[in-house]
Amino acid sequence: MAQSLSGLTDQQAKELHEQFKVTYTAYVGIAALVHLFVIAANPWF
Repeated sequence: MAQSLSGLTDQQAKELHEQFKVTYTAYVGIAALVHLFVIAANPWF
C-alpha cells in the first residue's frame, strides 16, 4: 500500500480534504457575515 509524504492513505487524505472544505467554507462564510455586520454598524463613507 503506497503512502504519501504525510503518511495518509489516499482514502484518509480524501476524507480529511472533505472535512477541510466544509470547515473552511463555514469559516469564510462567518467571516463574510461579520464583515457585513461591521460595515453596516460602522460605515466608513
